[in-house]
Amino acid sequence: MNTKRSVEYWVIPPEADAEFAAHMEDVLEVYSRPYDPEVPVLCMDEQPVQLVEEVRQTIAATRSHPKRVDYEYRRAGVANIFMFAEPLAAWRQVSVRTQKTKADWALEMGALMEGRYAACEKVIVVCDNLNTHTIRAFYEVFSPERASSRKRRCRNSVASGMRTPATSTPNALF
Repeated sequence: MNTKRSVEYWVIPPEADAEFAAHMEDVLEVYSRPYDPEVPVLCMDEQPVQLVEEVRQTIAATRSHPKRVDYEYRRAGVANIFMFAEPLAAWRQVSVRTQKTKADWALEMGALMEGRYAACEKVIVVCDNLNTHTIRAFYEVFSPERASSRKRRCRNSVASGMRTPATSTPNALF
């Protein structure tokens, strides 16, 4: 069946109020900055995924038909994908964890702050406002000294504690 329909996908906020607009302006201002390797802009998002196993052996492709994979599968658990990107440096990193918690977020951010961004004075992080993406998570996972170091270099200046359960508004952390 060949259809000619076209679908465009957009993030449509349930209520584009003044707070939403203010956060979007902050994010757009961050994106308009020129590249600064001492203060990089790091974008992050995460995605839960279902892991599956094949139930039946696939049939290899031949000259007369493509590879054939049966639609039946066995559920093999779940994972959480963390995607980090620094667009102006043409860099990205993907990490996989078994779950999505504040601790997982803090550990991923901590590894970047102590690794790739160890020499940076500040890192601007753009992410959504999930309750797992908080400065508080650093204090729940790391010693007070390490948590404080991360907070100083990656501090939330948009709206501390902006957590609206019905939306996933972009948030810039400075």
